[in-house]
Amino acid sequence: MEDETGLRVRPAPRPDQPRESLAQAAYTALKASILETLLPPGHEATEQAIADQLGMSRTPVHEAVLRLQHEGFLRVLPRRGVRVLPIDPTDLRETYEVLIALEGAAAARLAAQGGAAAGTLAGMADATAEMAGALARGDRRGWAAADDRFHRSLIEGCGNAKLARLAQTAADQAQRARSATAALRADPNSSTAEHAAILAALRSGRAEEARAAVAAHRRRASEEILRVLGAVPA
Repeated sequence: MEDETGLRVRPAPRPDQPRESLAQAAYTALKASILETLLPPGHEATEQAIADQLGMSRTPVHEAVLRLQHEGFLRVLPRRGVRVLPIDPTDLRETYEVLIALEGAAAARLAAQGGAAAGTLAGMADATAEMAGALARGDRRGWAAADDRFHRSLIEGCGNAKLARLAQTAADQAQRARSATAALRADPNSSTAEHAAILAALRSGRAEEARAAVAAHRRRASEEILRVLGAVPA
């Protein structure tokens, strides 16, 4: 949705639910809008404008805004509303360090599952194929979304729910950076081959090789993003 101020927010579900559920719906819609850069870094809006677009009162929107501020996506501006925070290169570099450690651990756990990981690996392979198709169509947003599905599947399928929860915010920050820079980066053809290498190690049960493949892939991708953001020399 977009109003006359240029505010664009993903639609939220409109169930007849208690306030807590409405706050979750507002949170989900706002977060998706930020991760997909429909609300780009630096965008400002009032809570009332957001509430009007979502068709709900300000109370659940305010609760959602406070959660997103805690996660590092928004800043509440007294008497002005909220601002989507810029992507800070130093913070992003640290985020990727955390993500590499957590995804590496997830990959090692997944490799040790053997046949029990078949469903997760099939989903990761499908996401990689979708990435290649989106890239062939010139659909960078579609590519970024499929790339995110690959990594989310890896984390969520590792069998450690606490690890997955800890990795979620870091994965969200990485997704936003990928979406924001996708159109400015060279064709990410190497990502497909790197995903294939990760999958090969996982399928053969080589835990440390899978961990190393994930780390190499994330480091290379993060350097490209940081280069676009001007934090790494060309």
